[in-house]
Amino acid sequence: MKDAELTEPDGRIVLVRHGETEWSRSGRHTGLTDIPLTETGAYKAELAGTLLAMRRYDLVLTSPLRRAVETAARAGYPDARPEPRLVEWDYGAYEGLTTPEIVERLGHPWTVWDGTPPGETPGESIGEVTARAESLLGELRPRARAGEQVLLFSHGHFLRALAGTWIGLTAAGGRSFVLGTSAVSELGFEHGTEVITQWNHVRGR
Repeated sequence: MKDAELTEPDGRIVLVRHGETEWSRSGRHTGLTDIPLTETGAYKAELAGTLLAMRRYDLVLTSPLRRAVETAARAGYPDARPEPRLVEWDYGAYEGLTTPEIVERLGHPWTVWDGTPPGETPGESIGEVTARAESLLGELRPRARAGEQVLLFSHGHFLRALAGTWIGLTAAGGRSFVLGTSAVSELGFEHGTEVITQWNHVRGR
């Protein structure tokens, strides 16, 4: 067996959730609504940047939504390339609502992992989010296996879905991961298998 086949891939995909917004602070589902960071969100995005600064990245991508772009810039990556597949889960009819408001409307328990119905936007099922995550990982996985360092700025539910998809659980696996604003996480490898090497790291916690 060649030495290269015995070497653990040292590439990583580093994930950063955007900083706090008024809607994230109040628990309102913020999918495609394009709102800015709060002052606290901007400050904590800068703190997230200190966790990223010890590594050089071969590729830096961001959701094109303002809160992610601003987080990337505040963290020290103003030239991050917009990637449409990194947008947040499309909440459809539930955009702007809190979970208690949605549950009251439905009359039974609900989480985003049950999918979202159409509203002003189409909404997304868990299968559709999995397909979007797999499409992106299909391009990023070979780069990470080749040793590249990839940095992504995105959103809470989509990054959780991406992590679940990375470890073979589809987007549904994301229901088991909590992810705070401005948190830094990392996808990597152990014995060649795709694993989560770090999760929900927030500076100062």
